[in-house]
Amino acid sequence: MNFSYTDDQNAIRDSVIKACEPFDDEYWLQRDEQGGFPHDFYDALASGGWMGICIPEAYGGSGLGITEATILSRTIAETGAGMSGASAIHMNIFGLNPVVVYGTEEQKNRMLTPIAAGREKACFAVTEPNTGLNTTQLKTFAKRNGDHYIVNGQKVWISTGQVADKILLLARTTPLEDVEKPTHGLSLFYTDFDRSTIDAKEIPKMGRKAVDSNELFIDGLKIPLEDRIGEEGRGFEYILHGMNPERILIAGEAIGLGNAALNKAKEYAKERIVFNRPIGKNQAIQHPLAIRWAELEAAWLMVLSAAWQYDNNQPCGVAANAAKYLAGEAGFHACETAVMTHGGYGYAKEYHVERYLRESLIPRIVPVSPQLALCFIAEKVLGMPKSY
Repeated sequence: MNFSYTDDQNAIRDSVIKACEPFDDEYWLQRDEQGGFPHDFYDALASGGWMGICIPEAYGGSGLGITEATILSRTIAETGAGMSGASAIHMNIFGLNPVVVYGTEEQKNRMLTPIAAGREKACFAVTEPNTGLNTTQLKTFAKRNGDHYIVNGQKVWISTGQVADKILLLARTTPLEDVEKPTHGLSLFYTDFDRSTIDAKEIPKMGRKAVDSNELFIDGLKIPLEDRIGEEGRGFEYILHGMNPERILIAGEAIGLGNAALNKAKEYAKERIVFNRPIGKNQAIQHPLAIRWAELEAAWLMVLSAAWQYDNNQPCGVAANAAKYLAGEAGFHACETAVMTHGGYGYAKEYHVERYLRESLIPRIVPVSPQLALCFIAEKVLGMPKSY
């Protein structure tokens, strides 16, 4: 086994670090306080071609894998951009994998090329207020009417809904009571974010103010037939090509965020003098930081394993959930320890680690709760009865 980055992967990391240099701690502190989508950051990454990292070269992308995309996402978070920076491009670098896998040639040219070029932004609309992670129970309904569908329903926790041009939407096209299996009868669409029929209400939240989260109220959205991905009723199968990569990417982002916090803590521990000595000389400071480093490194190996499995067309659901769980926990604990290392100053915004701690709750909670990830592993690996 070779755990080293390839030359290309090292080049990705170096290039992304350079692209992120103008967007320093003060930039992200301002975005955290004032909100507003970081369009200049997005444009800088788009101009470097990073939005198309997973999109085939034929459609303007780089044709690389989820492994490289995860290195990209980790690196962005690790520069201090945290979840604010990573989430700004998150959907656009993985979300259209279902189109890559199941789209027609016409759809790939029409849908992928603008994303790869950074000309369009997309959002990912699956979760609903009353179904949560129970995707088979979605209530949003797309009714076929000749050469188009009419969609009505609600979605919640939809990131970048305030700025998105397009929406990747999962909706039921056959009533639940009329299908053999709950996973049947769901269809996947990629279409215009029509603000005359989609009302996006931003949700105030404790962190990542720069990247909006929204509840969507959909009333009469008209979707042309040509915007349906694949066959009607097979959307749940298709969306898995977005869900597993999302778990892997957000795991990488959690590792990056945890390392950003760890870097702040170690520098502070070397510089902060108490009782005439750096606090970093104290084992009570050293040991927690060393533990967090070990946890982050171990979780990163699981993330790389999950990404490798996806890129090599192997079933990766268990690995993706394990990676998300381990990285989410490791990132959170690293950020928590960074705040405690700073003592009272850790609570001050100017030291940035309190922002990291607030943001670290995101990869713990989404896109799947740690408890449900563990339930999935217990069922699929340990053969225990399904609990959900």
